[in-house]
Amino acid sequence: MPGIYDICVQDHFAAAHSLRGYDGNCSNLHGHNWVIEAHIRCTKLNQLGMGIDFRDVKGVVKDVLSKLDHTNLNEVAEFGSINPTAENLAKFLYSELSRRLNTEFIKVQKIMVFESPGCGSSYQEI
Repeated sequence: MPGIYDICVQDHFAAAHSLRGYDGNCSNLHGHNWVIEAHIRCTKLNQLGMGIDFRDVKGVVKDVLSKLDHTNLNEVAEFGSINPTAENLAKFLYSELSRRLNTEFIKVQKIMVFESPGCGSSYQEI
């Protein structure tokens, strides 16, 4: 029976946001030290016994997060018409990482986004 390997890479970035239409303090501009986890599923190992090199995943994650780091997320084009919530950030990161990492044997499985310790959201496709 073929196996499945899941790897996880964690990274972080700092950014501000405000939630449009929200009735509460989060409608004001405020910042977070966001933590993300990228979960990658691999169905085949290479000759070294790796599904994908952590270094390769980290490089792509850092590149995508560099677009968000030290910004007001409301001013990032992808969040011009939707709120930059943890949920919407998770979906955005899933799409960006999938576009850059997915192959026949490698697939972004899930993205977790934490806006504060113990509070986060994940996105994955069925």
